[in-house]
Amino acid sequence: MKSLFRKIFGAVLCAALGSSLILGASACGNGPSGAGEEIYVVSITQTEDGYVVLYSDGTSQTFGQGAQQGEGAVASALRSCVSVYCEFLTPADDGEDAGKDGLQNSWKGGSGVIYDVTEDSVYIVTNYHVIYNFNADEQANGGAKTARAVHCYLYGSEGTPSVTGYDDDGYAVYAYGDSAVECRYIGGSRDHDLAVLRADREDVLAVNANACAVTLADGCSVGQQVYAIGNAGGDGISVTAGIISVDSEYVNIDVDSDGKKEEHRLMRFDAAIYHGNSGGGLFDGLGRLVGINNSGYGSYENICYSIPLAVVTGTADNIIWRYLEGDGSDLGVYAAQLNLEVRGKNARYELVDGCGRIREDVVVWLAREGGVAHRAGLEKGDVLTAVVINGVRHELGRAFEIDDIRLTLRPGDEIAFCYVREGAEAVSETVTITADIFMKID
Repeated sequence: MKSLFRKIFGAVLCAALGSSLILGASACGNGPSGAGEEIYVVSITQTEDGYVVLYSDGTSQTFGQGAQQGEGAVASALRSCVSVYCEFLTPADDGEDAGKDGLQNSWKGGSGVIYDVTEDSVYIVTNYHVIYNFNADEQANGGAKTARAVHCYLYGSEGTPSVTGYDDDGYAVYAYGDSAVECRYIGGSRDHDLAVLRADREDVLAVNANACAVTLADGCSVGQQVYAIGNAGGDGISVTAGIISVDSEYVNIDVDSDGKKEEHRLMRFDAAIYHGNSGGGLFDGLGRLVGINNSGYGSYENICYSIPLAVVTGTADNIIWRYLEGDGSDLGVYAAQLNLEVRGKNARYELVDGCGRIREDVVVWLAREGGVAHRAGLEKGDVLTAVVINGVRHELGRAFEIDDIRLTLRPGDEIAFCYVREGAEAVSETVTITADIFMKID
């Protein structure tokens, strides 16, 4: 009954608002309902992206304008999508193809998203495991297991590397064609499975003047329709569709094939992804980035994972800032050590503005003496509600958001904490972040 009502109402709303309005993706959450229950419209709110309809059971639907839903969203997002190809010196699979020291120059494909475009640079985000190869010969590969050469192709100008001959060491030499863009690895985090590449802006726009940085979403929720875009199988960029089933969870996976599983905070969705999709974007119904895809669940092609946007932006901005501020000798991610341990308690699923969210109390477990949290005045048992950085308040709803905030801090920032102690709300002392409290993350 409710589904039928929504379809009828959607059609009426579309007709009333004109032919430029089309039915949106889906409801943000599912509220309680019984057989024969009457569902009615509580409100209709116009936004810059369309209209949000709130129903009496707490659920909502978004009606987007024009073709920006569905095919329009994908068309917009594709301007920021690239396929990535990386070269490594690895032990030869076949002795006959071996070069010097029994090694071969091999490549593997992945995906990426144009994250930022500046006056002279284009920064591309991908997975760390795309530019890293556990089997690479570190010494011969240039002193690291990260790619010795990286090229990318923009959507619509794609190609694949081909062998044109062999160098003096017997290693294959690859040609990428005129549409390939040479990139440089400028930093990454194995723990977050994210890496940033840099290309010359002039080179990128010479291939396609319409290439642009991705638009970032302002949030996502369970039940939301999403589109996974990536270089499936290394054969070129393709698109699959699905929905988000978990917006953030901890999963133990072996993303870099070293035989060890590590814990990653990921979003779960059911759009099929394959080898080569790694590093590609997960987009919402308006073509905005909500995550970076990094893995599937074994042979189950419809249980897939993406790195949440807060982790992506925190890590990428951290890498780019350090690359621009430093001398380029340290390609890592650094997080501020607040000497603060928190735990999530009383986790519950809530409807917030019609969309499903999991919320929990963020409780201080330890504020180490002499650390930032201790100097701010925090004590064990305080319930944190927000963090204020340089006067801007950042609300807290999950314990892991403290780690997201640590990635965004820079030397000279001023930080304070909003908390509840014994039922009373308070704001801590303000502490200035100093350069000596930053620690490198693997």
